[in-house]
Order: sequence, then C-alpha cells, then structure tokens
Amino acid sequence: MELGLTGKVAIVGGASRGIGKAIALALAQEGCHVAICARGKSDLEATAEEIRSQTGARVLPAVCDMSSYKDIQALVRRTAETFGRIDIVVNNAGGPPVGTFDDFSEEEWQKAVDQNFLSAVRTIRQALPHLRKQGGRIINITSVAVKQPIDSLILSNSVRMGVVGMAKTLSREVAKDGITVNNICPGNIATQRLLSLFEARAQREGRPFQEVLKEEESRTPTGFLGEPADIAALVVFLASEKARYISGATIQVDGGSTTAVF
Repeated sequence: MELGLTGKVAIVGGASRGIGKAIALALAQEGCHVAICARGKSDLEATAEEIRSQTGARVLPAVCDMSSYKDIQALVRRTAETFGRIDIVVNNAGGPPVGTFDDFSEEEWQKAVDQNFLSAVRTIRQALPHLRKQGGRIINITSVAVKQPIDSLILSNSVRMGVVGMAKTLSREVAKDGITVNNICPGNIATQRLLSLFEARAQREGRPFQEVLKEEESRTPTGFLGEPADIAALVVFLASEKARYISGATIQVDGGSTTAVF
C-alpha cells in the first residue's frame, strides 16, 4: 500500500527508546525524515544513527525536555530550519510516577501537567504554522487510562484526559486546514516503563517477577503483551494520506483488554 509519506517530515517525542523510537523508525522506513527528541543525548544520538543506517532517512536528534517550553520552541525551530517543512507531529512523553492522590505534592501535579499535557499543547502551538502550509497530522500518544482509569495512576489518569479533550476540540478547528488530530492509547506494551511497573508490583507483593508478568499477559484477550511496533504501525497509518478522513478519534491498541465500549 502506498501511504504517501515519502519526503514528509515528522517530529517524534520521547524517541530515544521504547514506543517513540519504534514510531520514528517506522516513519523513516516509509520515507519520512524525522526529528527525534529526548532528554538523554547519548541514547538519542545512538538511536539517530540506528535509524539512519537502517533506512537511509535524514534524522535530526534534538535534546529536549518536553516539560520545557524553551526546549520545545527550539526543537520545532531546528526541525523547520533543517528540513524546510513539518508535516507530522507525534506527541509522546514518558508517563508520570505511580501513586495515589495523597502521595503527590502541588509541584508533582504541576510537573505532570507540564510533561504530559502542556508538552502536547506547546508542541502543537509551535508546529501549527508549519502544518497549515500544506496540511498535516497531529498524533498524541496517551494511554488506555483515558478510557478506563488505572488504579494508582492518578496523575496519568488526570492529565492525559486533558490531551484527549484538547485534541477533540482542536480537530474541528483545524480540519479546514487539512490537518487531522488523533490520539492513540497504548495498553500493555512491553516497554521499559511497563516492565518496571511490573517489577515494582512484584516487589510490593513479594512475588516473582515472572509470575506477575504471566498474570498480566493472561489478562489480555490475545494472551500476550504488545510491542512498540504495534503502536508504530497505527501511527504510520494515521500519518498517511489513507487516513485523511479520520480525525478526532481516540483509538486503543491493547489486545482487546479495555472493556469500555468507546
């Protein structure tokens, strides 16, 4: 299937590893040039070289703290200067810490808002003038928690819902500009973050890690955890010309584990 992505330029957040890395690689494999960002310089540069060697794509690694507006402004400016255009924005940032309401201070709530809500708002704000020139795609990576809140993830449950509300409203505002806005909700994807959560739970409950892992796999109708590439495949489609009539959608990729109807 020809997806019409050759020569397009994408910004991918949190792209030095995990889901972000898989997304950047998949877009590059389809002919996109990619600007990848993360906080760790060495991992980011290693990922950039890996993507270049596998795809031949142009890759711009940009150190960026997604909770910093100045960093985001610099990221978008460098991307436009390097490639001459921006067509796709993938908002992706690491999730906030685990805990209940009483566990978090005012500062920790603000940090979650900056990292997982305002990061998307700010990136979109900076990129919109470029997207409006030729149309484009905005794709936000959130969590199944926006459809089915997860216990002990009150920060994530709260701030990611803001992204969904913003995206739905924005999708109607920018449709006339040929821009689509969608959200992807990963379920149990075998990333370092998810496995660390399983490890913490195993320690908390005094159980072997493998036992907790198998239990979580059994809760998914498919019987296995997803991989970052499963998220990347949907991103590539939503970024493509084939998805021109999909906007304002929030789609889970979770092996069927979410029981919510919508």
